[in-house]
Amino acid sequence: MISAMTHIARLARAGFVFAREGVFSVVDPSLVPPPGQLALRIARLIERPGAKSGPRLSRALTRLGPAYLKLGQFLATRPDVVGASMARDLESLQDRLPPFAQEEAEAVIAASLERTVAQAFTSFGPAVAAASIAQVHRAETERDGVRTSVAVKVLRPDVAARFRRDLADFFFVAHKAEAHSAEARRLRLIEVINTMSRSVAMEMDLRLEAAALSEMAENTRDDPDFRVPTVDWDRTTHNVLTMEWIDGIALSDHARLEQSQVDLPELGRKVIQSFLRHALRDGFFHADMHPGNLFLDDAGRLVAVDFGIMGRLGMKERRFLAEILLGFITRNYRRVAEVHFEAGYVPAHHSVENFAQAIRAIGEPIHNRVAEEISMAKLLTLLLEVTGLFDMRTRPELILLQKTMVVVEGVARGFDPKLDIWKVADPVVREWIERNLGPIGRIQGAAAGAGELGRVLGALPSLASRSVAVLEQLETMTREGITLSPETIAALGRSEGRKNRARTLALWIIAGTFIAILFAVRQL
Repeated sequence: MISAMTHIARLARAGFVFAREGVFSVVDPSLVPPPGQLALRIARLIERPGAKSGPRLSRALTRLGPAYLKLGQFLATRPDVVGASMARDLESLQDRLPPFAQEEAEAVIAASLERTVAQAFTSFGPAVAAASIAQVHRAETERDGVRTSVAVKVLRPDVAARFRRDLADFFFVAHKAEAHSAEARRLRLIEVINTMSRSVAMEMDLRLEAAALSEMAENTRDDPDFRVPTVDWDRTTHNVLTMEWIDGIALSDHARLEQSQVDLPELGRKVIQSFLRHALRDGFFHADMHPGNLFLDDAGRLVAVDFGIMGRLGMKERRFLAEILLGFITRNYRRVAEVHFEAGYVPAHHSVENFAQAIRAIGEPIHNRVAEEISMAKLLTLLLEVTGLFDMRTRPELILLQKTMVVVEGVARGFDPKLDIWKVADPVVREWIERNLGPIGRIQGAAAGAGELGRVLGALPSLASRSVAVLEQLETMTREGITLSPETIAALGRSEGRKNRARTLALWIIAGTFIAILFAVRQL
């Protein structure tokens, strides 16, 4: 009960901030149930002057703090949840906050490395960038008389406690929504917040980001067009990440790229093909490949930074992706539909032919067109409509992949407006299919299957023994029934009563305030 009221109080504050920033002003009252209409009228009364100008939702999320800022960025990768239009709006949400004090950063470093900043670094400069979770400083290290420039990422003090509090509020809303909305259950809102929670937890342990850097360095060590910064493990802990400083040209700096006479169309090809190789070949890709996180070094290689958001694909998802891309490239829409059914993404009671027809409606408008003629937003909207029409449940890893592909194509298109992503993707996709689904891939798959079968056969005696024990327990329960002590029954009753009272009160309070929020989110 107390916990529910605490969540409601904090969420009410969030609703107040949304109202002050004019988020609800775009909502059509006729689309909102009566309790929500009253909440909308109240919200419009407290709207601050001038709130209707500019990015209202982004402004509100920034005011609410790091967790809401990260939620907005995360939802920008989930157009299936918030809609394509709102996802595009949230893409402009900048994770830029004022840096915390230099003294605090040095205190975090000293405590984490168990030595002073002067002992760890030859020089240590002020923050050059600050975000919701950490900020970055430029520093130097010295070894054998050689100085090396490094980037030092430092976690914000007490950021973990604030994220835990706000994430608990998000879980509260997601549980209530799924309990009373079939659409919320289809979108798997609890899983959405779970995914965000895991992502944030990994971002707040900088050793895990260092591990992602190290893993991608191993995966790409033979790639001629791509590399990542090296990690200084001696100066990396939970709260501090030290890595190579990158002096290349940021892909967001088009003026410098042109002055350096870089082959921009070739650069666009490198961006797309590098990403596809990571996703298909390695099943591990950088999921935040915006131009500010990509650099071009002196050797003409792409260098990625900021590995806080990473995506993973299992072999099943990689095969799905490869066959889907090849199906669109070759216009084999029947095969694209079959892959969805084989992967179990579309329920079997639907028609493969009907689904292929829907896929054709998506593929034909983009076939043989250059990127400047393709509306990726429209394509994304069609995909989302199709998944809902055919009861395809949300696949977070595929949505993250899909969204990253849109960002990557946008980066590449900035260098070559006539670039065709399908033609550029063709050789990478075909190479993966030949290697993994061709004769050699089938032999390797058979060998892996034989090994798995051997492990299963080896475990059979243990499985049989446990099965007999379970059957004996079931027989005893069937014969004698399940007996609960009076204390257990009483405790269960008290617990259920408290839950019912808290749930009822929470629902009545939330109804007036947050139905309007949900409608506002869908309308933006």
